[in-house]
Amino acid sequence: MSATGSLTAAAVAETLLARLPGLACEVASSVDFATVYLPADRLVEACVVLRDDPAFRFTVLIEVTAADYLPRVPRFEVVYHFLSIPNRQRLRVKVRVGIGEAVPTVKGVWPAAGWPEREVWDMFGIVFDGHDDLRRLLTPDDWEGHPARKDYPVQIRKTTETYQPLEVSEAEFRANLERDRVRRTTQG
Repeated sequence: MSATGSLTAAAVAETLLARLPGLACEVASSVDFATVYLPADRLVEACVVLRDDPAFRFTVLIEVTAADYLPRVPRFEVVYHFLSIPNRQRLRVKVRVGIGEAVPTVKGVWPAAGWPEREVWDMFGIVFDGHDDLRRLLTPDDWEGHPARKDYPVQIRKTTETYQPLEVSEAEFRANLERDRVRRTTQG
């Protein structure tokens, strides 16, 4: 897990288990960088280790987002992307969340989590326990529902329109260029 080595999900899980006995850390497959699942009830505790432990030093929270896997139970996953600048490593942490369940905020570990957690709440309706400002961010205050949910009603019905490409002759093209040139010189 050094600056020259490649961080693996198994190494993350092993180190977290050594620092936090009894932690239910699950290794996930990924095509780009290490990914682990953590339980919501120990998320903050694990995040402190990920930030402060010299083996990790994930001092940058890049993103907090979510995914809706309707009809799967639990339905949602909250996804965190972290960066360790000194170790030149990235890590993805996922937390499974069911309908009506909450995830603790990580604002105390990374203050930058405030806005992306609000985004996730606004779009998916996932509550972040301990967040002091959970209100709409991307939708108007009077918006009903959470538009990124897969069961959100689509209200716009519009028939598909097809367009023919615009074709002009060479003479029409030249006339258009001349017309535009004349307009620019008379206006300027």
